[in-house]
Amino acid sequence: MSIKRPENRIIMSYGGEQSGPSLLVFAGLHGNEPAGIKALQLVHKMLEVEPITNPSFDFKGEIIGLIGNRAASEKNIRYIDEDLNRIWTEEKIAVIDNVSSSPLSSEETELKEILHYVRSYIKERRPKKLYILDLHTTSSDGGIFVIPTGDKESIKIASNLYSPVILGMMDGIQGTTLHYFKRSIFKDVETVSLTFEGGQHQDPKSINRCIAAIVNCLRSIGCVCNKDVENIHDQILIEYSESLPKVTRLIYKHHITRDDKFVMHPGFQNFDFITAGQELATDKSGPVLSPFDGRILMPLYQPQGEEGFYIVEVVD
Repeated sequence: MSIKRPENRIIMSYGGEQSGPSLLVFAGLHGNEPAGIKALQLVHKMLEVEPITNPSFDFKGEIIGLIGNRAASEKNIRYIDEDLNRIWTEEKIAVIDNVSSSPLSSEETELKEILHYVRSYIKERRPKKLYILDLHTTSSDGGIFVIPTGDKESIKIASNLYSPVILGMMDGIQGTTLHYFKRSIFKDVETVSLTFEGGQHQDPKSINRCIAAIVNCLRSIGCVCNKDVENIHDQILIEYSESLPKVTRLIYKHHITRDDKFVMHPGFQNFDFITAGQELATDKSGPVLSPFDGRILMPLYQPQGEEGFYIVEVVD
C-alpha cells in the first residue's frame, strides 16, 4: 500500500529490497535554511547512481526527506507566524489535532500535515525503528555541530558525524523535533533523533556538510555499508572541526522577544571564546553582557529568532 504523499512536501525517498531501519530527514524546518533541502536532492541522485557504479550495493530500509516549513521556504524567511521548531510540544499538538485547519497558524498547519504523514507512515510501513535527522544551518559562521538527545544511541550516532557534539541543548530549547520524537512518543515504534547544524545559511559548503551528515547517518544506523556510497564530503567535516572542541555542554541561553530590540554585535562566530562581563549585544535596556566565561554558540544575525545566543562550556 502506498502512502499518500503531501504535495511538494516530500523531497526524496529511497528504499531497498531488504527491510531495515527507516530514516526520516527534515530540512527547511526554518524557511531561510535551504542547504538541507539541496543536500537531500543530491543524496537522492547519489543513491540512484550507486547501484550502477557499484553492483554489490545493498540498501536496507528506507530514507525519506521532507521539507518542514514550505510556506516560509518559498519566502526565504525563518517562519511566517511562529517558529516551527519551537511548537513540537505534546500540549500544542493535542490542540492542533482537535481543530480544523482554518484557525491554525501557518506553522501549526505545517506541523499538522507533517505529523499526519509520519503517523500514516508508521501505521502502514511498520518500520522496525524510526530515526529522525533534523538538518539546520545558522546565521553565523564559524562552526558545525550535532545536537543529540540524552539517548545513548542518539549520542553514538552524533559522535560518528565528525562534528562537535553539544550536550544539554534540550534543556535550553523547548518544543523542537528532538523533544517530540523521543522513544516513547509512538507506541508502535522506537524512535531515535538528532539535529545537525551544517554551517552558515548561505555557505555553499553547508550543503556538502549536510550531505556528509546524511550519508554518515545512513551508515551508522545500518542502511548502507561503510564501503558503499562514497562520500567525498567527509573530509570537509573533519577539516572544519579540527580546531573545535569535540564535546561541549550548554550553560546559558539568552532568550529574546521582538520587543527587546536585540542587536548582536558583529563578528562573533560559533565557538568563539567569550568572557564574563564581555559586551555581546545591545537591547532596549542597553548593553547585553555575557554572564559566563565560555564559548558562544548561534549568535543571532537574522531578523527572526527567540534566542540571541547560547554559551557552552568544553567537556572534551
